[in-house]
Amino acid sequence: LVRLKDLEVAELGDSDVRVQMLAAPINPADINMIQGTYAILSPLPAVGGNEGVGEVLEVGRHVAALKPGDRVIPAGTGLGTWRTQGVFPEETLLKVPSDIPVLCAATLSVNPCTAYRMLADFETLAPGDSVIQNAANSGVGQAVIQIAKASGIKTINVVRDRPDLPKLVERLMALGADHVITEEMLRKPEMKDIFKSTPKPRLALNCVGGKSTTEMLRHLQPKGTMVTYGGMAKQPVMVPV
Repeated sequence: LVRLKDLEVAELGDSDVRVQMLAAPINPADINMIQGTYAILSPLPAVGGNEGVGEVLEVGRHVAALKPGDRVIPAGTGLGTWRTQGVFPEETLLKVPSDIPVLCAATLSVNPCTAYRMLADFETLAPGDSVIQNAANSGVGQAVIQIAKASGIKTINVVRDRPDLPKLVERLMALGADHVITEEMLRKPEMKDIFKSTPKPRLALNCVGGKSTTEMLRHLQPKGTMVTYGGMAKQPVMVPV
């Protein structure tokens, strides 16, 4: 059960920071926590929201690293960012540069970090290597495109067909995507044309499941790696043999 409720802001302790929240997104993990299906659950009653950015209004007398006017984001999960104002221990906050746009700062600590860790932790990728991913227009997917582009890694990006597909393709290409294709194209012979200029991927990133995942695996290099970090289709991952 989720309710909009007025709460008294807690008293400021010596090691606390009073923060005015500027923006806080709604991520799938936030919904999963409310449903009770996430790996990390906050004691109830709780304020929702794991991500966001705020401005420091006031600090306790023992706070050394932050001052009024600083921009801060949560240092971990479960802070409860869906509020207008809150008082938090200093160690639960991280300072971020104030010149980062508010919406970018508010979405800095979940999706870009997930994208970076998946690109860095499972395969040793070098410039010229390639990655294939589904849900390429998601928050994580767009971060993968940008980080890979900055690292010289080519991306093959799979999205679902839709009426405004040309606009989506244009937007992802502007972010640095090398190829943007639909799930249907994964099963077509035209995929061979992509691999004339782009090597077969060593890493696949799966956020969908079902047929999309099966078809991505068919294009993976031998002994390549697929990382599953979501299951939006709510279908099992089928591995071709």
